[in-house]
Amino acid sequence: MAINSLKDVYIDQLQDIYSALKQSRAATEKLVEVAAHDELREALKDGVKGIEQGMDSASSIVRAHGEDPTDEFCKGMEGLVKEVHAHVLDAEFGDDDARDAMLITQYQRMAHYAIAGWGCVAAFAKRLDLEDDASKIQTELKHTIEGDERMTKIAISGINSAAA
Repeated sequence: MAINSLKDVYIDQLQDIYSALKQSRAATEKLVEVAAHDELREALKDGVKGIEQGMDSASSIVRAHGEDPTDEFCKGMEGLVKEVHAHVLDAEFGDDDARDAMLITQYQRMAHYAIAGWGCVAAFAKRLDLEDDASKIQTELKHTIEGDERMTKIAISGINSAAA
């Protein structure tokens, strides 16, 4: 698709978000398996559900504009997922708390990437007067921020201290 307008940028970026979420979902499912702390594991499971909800929202918005949500591959998230593997899944840890601290770091990097993406398309939707889209996107942005804040609380409330 040639990009000739803000609407084209908007659709392209929604497709990119869909791809990013698909990749981060697979990585997060693997993180659930290696998390040592119950509270962290539950937050990650909720994260998977939230990512799936975001995928559904991005897909429905893109399809409503007559496009295919799978027409883009997000290389940025591909790199972040490689970092998840390098620093958590394929790394050697002698301490569960240290692994969980690293796990939170890598998860939050993926979340921050999603926050940036949702924030951009929210601005585009508003500028394009796509009120229904903007509302759905704002909801996904809010949920992603809440998930990120939950991870910070888990880290601060115990995992970082235990890892120290």
